[in-house]
Amino acid sequence: MPSALSRLRDQVRAFELRTRAIDPIARAARARRWAALPESARTPEQTVGRFAIGCEGTHGVFPKCNLTCSPCYHSADANKVRIDGEHTVAQVEAQMALLEQERGPHAHAQLIGGEVSLLDPDAHAESLLAMRRHGREPMSMTHGDFDYEYLEKVALGADGHPRLEKLSFAGHFDSLMRGRRGLPRPRRERELDSYRQAFVDMFRRLQREHGVKFFLAHNMTVTPQNVDQIAETVGTAKDMGFGMLSFQPAAYVGDDRRWTADMSAASPDDIWGEIEKGAGGRLSHQAVQMGDPRCNRTSYGLMVGERYVPLIDDQRPLDIKTRDMFFERCGGMGFNAAPTWLTAVRLARLVVRHPSTLVITARWAGGKVVQAGGPVAIMRGGIRPMTYVMHMFMDAEQVAPAWELMEQGVVATDPKVRATQERLGACVYAMAHPETGRIVPACVQHSVLDPSENVELRKLLPLVEVRTARKAA
Repeated sequence: MPSALSRLRDQVRAFELRTRAIDPIARAARARRWAALPESARTPEQTVGRFAIGCEGTHGVFPKCNLTCSPCYHSADANKVRIDGEHTVAQVEAQMALLEQERGPHAHAQLIGGEVSLLDPDAHAESLLAMRRHGREPMSMTHGDFDYEYLEKVALGADGHPRLEKLSFAGHFDSLMRGRRGLPRPRRERELDSYRQAFVDMFRRLQREHGVKFFLAHNMTVTPQNVDQIAETVGTAKDMGFGMLSFQPAAYVGDDRRWTADMSAASPDDIWGEIEKGAGGRLSHQAVQMGDPRCNRTSYGLMVGERYVPLIDDQRPLDIKTRDMFFERCGGMGFNAAPTWLTAVRLARLVVRHPSTLVITARWAGGKVVQAGGPVAIMRGGIRPMTYVMHMFMDAEQVAPAWELMEQGVVATDPKVRATQERLGACVYAMAHPETGRIVPACVQHSVLDPSENVELRKLLPLVEVRTARKAA
């Protein structure tokens, strides 16, 4: 039997390991991810493999949706699969376990597939808890067309107390969606503003009544039909209570029956320019890169009143120096996945080891105060985080041939196919297949794997069970 001294020694060793600024398992996972990136993605501003491992998502856990959108990224068989909470929880558990094993102890993961609010509230909550058990910061993806009572049932356990301290949801609202209650066929983005606000207000009520914190993102698909409405939407939605506004130029993926017209909206620069118009100023996206710049643009910042202050501005040398220090010393720390006290201890150990961290951070913070208009402007306007994102998914016809060659270990000679291979190699959005032990890019999942996967799910989870009655003897 171990002695008291031996047990104490083990506890001290465990505490020392847990409070290290950088978890050694996370460090190793990031190193593997960096080594696997295409050479074109290994840039000073790259977060993947340096600061973070990337984002993750579920697949095949609840493919059904009750809205009809054009475009729709679901395969033609997605709505022919039954929602089954037991299947969902089991699959989420298995997928998250593989992601933790292969990609380290911390990551952001999306509970995604079809419409998450079609899940039984208990199955929804159990899926989120499973994701947290594996070190994931979960976000539920939804069209937002559900009632407060459903949200409350997800957040609270049978005893009426919160089973989740915080909820993160991404609400998808755009005029390309069909079937929303009260507004089945919106014509303009502004018609959805009251629905966007009502979505945010449900979470505010939940926090007010039960103390459950929240983070909300807003997603919007972009086509020629609504590209001219981006600025107006940003200008309105940025003050509603969302912490992220995300835009996705439409891609030819999923059910081709929903490709009703040319969906090529505009160039990425044009779309980003419209986002900047709504935001009220330049959005610095070149100082911090997630994956391939042909896939993602991101600007992290703070709203001070109506003024947007980027956290890392590519035109400010001190910001770049701070970014490099942050990547080097804080990469893999997993701020969202750890309790506040643990993060504080880790940061304290970091400062003891690197005292210059405080000096650089203080100078950077002082610069942000100046950018914000000074202390008086901050006190008057308040501060709230705001992130602007543009995700540019690839068409299925691009992904399929590139992935086929990658599976054979062949680097394409065709420049367009090779560019797609580079983008897939730098993909920041991964999905796990426990049955094979593989992790694949989301564009591969949706373009190549979803159609056959949903055919099999139709057999496993049919909408209607047909039973043949026995003939009387």
